[in-house]
This record gives sequence, C-alpha cells and structure tokens, in this order.
Amino acid sequence: MRYRLPEERPTEPPTGYKIAHPVLSQDGTRAGFTGVSLGGSLPYGVLAEARCVYGLRHRAPHRRCDCGFHCVHDRAEAEGLLCTAEHRAAVLLDVRVLGTYIRFERGFRYARQRVLTATVGPCPCGTAAAALADAGWGRPGWRALAAACPGCVHGRTSLSLAAFARLAGDGLRVRAAPAAGSAPAGPAVAELVAEAALLQARLDWFQTQLARLEERGTQG
Repeated sequence: MRYRLPEERPTEPPTGYKIAHPVLSQDGTRAGFTGVSLGGSLPYGVLAEARCVYGLRHRAPHRRCDCGFHCVHDRAEAEGLLCTAEHRAAVLLDVRVLGTYIRFERGFRYARQRVLTATVGPCPCGTAAAALADAGWGRPGWRALAAACPGCVHGRTSLSLAAFARLAGDGLRVRAAPAAGSAPAGPAVAELVAEAALLQARLDWFQTQLARLEERGTQG
C-alpha cells in the first residue's frame, strides 16, 4: 500500500518566515536572495520556483528528498537564527508559500514562494541600515550584500534599501530594523533620512577622490 500524505486546500496561501542573504548580480541589473543552508548555491528572485539542489529531475518538494524552499511558522524563531555568528549579516524575509507544500511542526517545505518583505538589521556598528553594501563574498555571478550605514559604506558597491527593492521588483518591500537599542521611527521619515544620509556619504567620498586627483595633478 502506498502511503499518501494528507492534503490541505487553504483559501489563502500560507505565510512564513525565513532568513537569507541579499545578493546583487555581477552586472548590477538584478537583485535577489540566496539561502543560508542547502539552497545557498542557488540565488532566487522575489517570485521563484524551487529546484532540487542535488540536480535530480523530480519536482520540489519531493517526499523522499529534502529539496524545496523552507520557512518556519513563527517570526521569533526566524529572528533567533540571526543571532548565530554565521547568520548575523542575513535579512529576515516574510514569504508567501505557493504551490505544493509539506507541513512540518515548525514550518513548511514547498515548491514556490513570493517574498513579501525583507527586514534589514542594523549595520555592524549598531546604526540603522541605510544601504546594502558589498559584503566581501558571493556566489558565481552574484555579490552578497550586507547592512551598512552611511558612515560604513566606504565607497563599496552599494544600493539604498529602496533601490534594492526596485531592482528586485515584484512588489518587494524592504525596510530597516531600528538601530540597536533604539525605538523605531516612522517608516516614511526613516526612509527619507536614510536616502539623504547615503547620498551625502557618496558625495563626501567623491569629493575626497577628486581632491586626491587634483593633488596628483599639481605634483605632476
């Protein structure tokens, strides 16, 4: 007798939470995410379909494989994963579970997903993030990004949170978590302040580079 899992037919797609690293394509035209575990080698977009990470031809999620997207039911549990050293630079994703899924006690393994919201943690210095900047590592064809404040961008390849959302597309919302130890400010004001601070940081960097070029010109 073949064992069959019970089937659910929800009226609305289930939602869940997971963590991932934001990534930017090498040519700077696409933005997405890459997982922190098995699927880390396969960057995905806001709306994506899972593939078997072992290269098998079955559809994900397969009952006898561990392929497919993964998420947990509880937001606090996903936030807890950000406490580990290897996941400090990851972001928290609110996702909608689409297509076939397998329900577990703590979450889902599923075929398709839509990322609704990405919450970016504070910069390593503790200031609220204004941008996602080159994290110094990546995958073939993709640069990993991490939270950065205007003072810590230091001329690295970077995108403001709003620019990352626009590049990722499909209605993605990106927001910054409050600075360490501070209360959250109004979202509209926070976004404007972050954009202005990032522009000022870039202007200061360009002025510094221009001054160095002028100094070299006078010496030559």
